[in-house]
Amino acid sequence: MSAVLKSAPQPLSALHPDERAARVRLAACYRVFAMLGWTEMIYNHITVRLPASVSGAEKQFLINPFGLHYSEVTASNLVKINLAGDVLDGSHHPVNPAGYTLHSTLHGGIEGAHCVMHTHTTAGVAVASLQGGLSQSNFYSAQLHDMVAYHAFEGITIHAEEGPRVLASIGNKPAVILRNHGLLSWGQTLEQAFAILWTLQRACEIQMATLSMGAAIPVPEAIAAKCTRDALQFNPAHGAGRDVFDALVRQVDRIDDSYKN
Repeated sequence: MSAVLKSAPQPLSALHPDERAARVRLAACYRVFAMLGWTEMIYNHITVRLPASVSGAEKQFLINPFGLHYSEVTASNLVKINLAGDVLDGSHHPVNPAGYTLHSTLHGGIEGAHCVMHTHTTAGVAVASLQGGLSQSNFYSAQLHDMVAYHAFEGITIHAEEGPRVLASIGNKPAVILRNHGLLSWGQTLEQAFAILWTLQRACEIQMATLSMGAAIPVPEAIAAKCTRDALQFNPAHGAGRDVFDALVRQVDRIDDSYKN
């Protein structure tokens, strides 16, 4: 990563409206994750690529300040960086190299990856560490038919040379299981990425519960393919998860709306 570009952080009111809106929405998402218990101390990341109206031809994205819990993330303390790792908004907060490396790889290498989410939940890491990975055996995994990619564990994701292999593993599949590591999703919008990750997380939770009791009943390929075709929650024409995400943000607002600052 490159050094910070020295300047004073701008107040939210001075930012381009599209950047301000992206910051508030992303900060809300961090609080949603905290409310759902999808946190790992100060680790893991949710990133959003800024639109061309803000960044021009350069790909820039927002990431959480390293050292803060998700419940402490706000619109103003999110850090704006580019694919080279330059801090562009004068933030004095550090950025976790593991988050920068993985997320910049996807933002730079997948055109549709507007938002990238990564978690280390117990159920997610458990399934990622399971020999067979995600089984097609419940209502939620059936909705992810042919949508899940796997990437082999290569250690902590701080080495740029792993990037091309990550992209090759993912291809065009938006739900990703990082072997021995955790879950990841990407989407054309924050809400779409969230809907995909929520479904993957739920599938892992149910699989873990099922296997604690015995063998699962497999869902036939044709039925799973039909479930995925019939499911509308990932489809931009049907909101791609916006209604669900909005409902969760309203819950966050009732608890603590300081993320807007």
